[in-house]
Amino acid sequence: MSGAVLSPHHAGLLFLQGSWELMSEESDSLRTSPSAASLSESELPPPPAPAGYVCSLTEDLVAKAREELQEKPEWRLRDVQALRDMVRKECPNLSTSLEDAFLLRFLRARKFDYDRALQLLINYHSCRRSWPEVFHNLRPSALKEALASGFLTVLPHTDPRGCHILCLRPDRWIPSNYPITENIRAIYLTLEKLIQSEETQVNGIVILADYKGVSLSKASHFGPFIAKKVIGILQDGFPIRIKAVHVVNEPRIFKGIFAIIKPFLKEKIANRFFLHGSDLNSLHSNLPRNILPKEYGGTAGELDITAWNAALLASEEDFVREFCQPGPPCDSILGQALPPEGLSSEAPCDDSMWAVKSQLYSCY
Repeated sequence: MSGAVLSPHHAGLLFLQGSWELMSEESDSLRTSPSAASLSESELPPPPAPAGYVCSLTEDLVAKAREELQEKPEWRLRDVQALRDMVRKECPNLSTSLEDAFLLRFLRARKFDYDRALQLLINYHSCRRSWPEVFHNLRPSALKEALASGFLTVLPHTDPRGCHILCLRPDRWIPSNYPITENIRAIYLTLEKLIQSEETQVNGIVILADYKGVSLSKASHFGPFIAKKVIGILQDGFPIRIKAVHVVNEPRIFKGIFAIIKPFLKEKIANRFFLHGSDLNSLHSNLPRNILPKEYGGTAGELDITAWNAALLASEEDFVREFCQPGPPCDSILGQALPPEGLSSEAPCDDSMWAVKSQLYSCY
């Protein structure tokens, strides 16, 4: 071969082949060279960091949370991580969100006590699984009739402490139209919407209950079984702080209603009930007239339910994701955990219409 004479055609082919091999070697060298690799990586932008919690509290609310809830901003994410680790270790089968903002609700509701916050989280999910009549398909569009009745709304103005005011009007409910559980579903929807706000997590809420026109027959629907379940959720199964319950226009029958409720109330909550009767001046000493509608002697215009109903209906997709997705029939951790007092699915044997009416009649 050394003495062979190449034709111009073969010489051209050999030249092209050698050039291609040289280019391939240089390319491989660049791909495998540590300096080249490190250089290219340093020039690339870093991957985006996962979206984390961003505090929306004002400086005043940060100070209030520090004083009342033992929340220290510099330790906040450490506390959230501690609760997250406890859930993973002690409740590995609990189907729950572990996002910072979600877990913070439970820490704030229990003043950053890890053990109590974890128990509240377990109770929260246990409540939802123990009362399917309330929590199945829980979304605003399924409750249009209850919302349109005016049974509940949230007033547009907060009280002087920054608490949203949940206004309940039982007289607007007509039992023949839908069962009482629809009202409870509407209350729970409202609480879920309210607690999304960090301000509400810190400030809590106030309940204004107007019992004007509540009859014996209507009151009898709220027996001990339902009372225990509702109070069990509000006290031990939901991450919200109830700062006061103001009752107005209560008839004599309310003594019977309160007699049903009181045994299930913790002393701290029972002391936050204020019965004003028809004395609106007494109400105004707690809730100023400038934040109340004219129906309660206020100057903030007529009571309007449309704005709050619209806010709930606008959150339809959020509630569908949270409450309308298929899930496990029962988490093993919930099977082992004791539900909050009053959340047993078994109704007491004395919870009959006659027993309730007898108790209410005794108040006359």
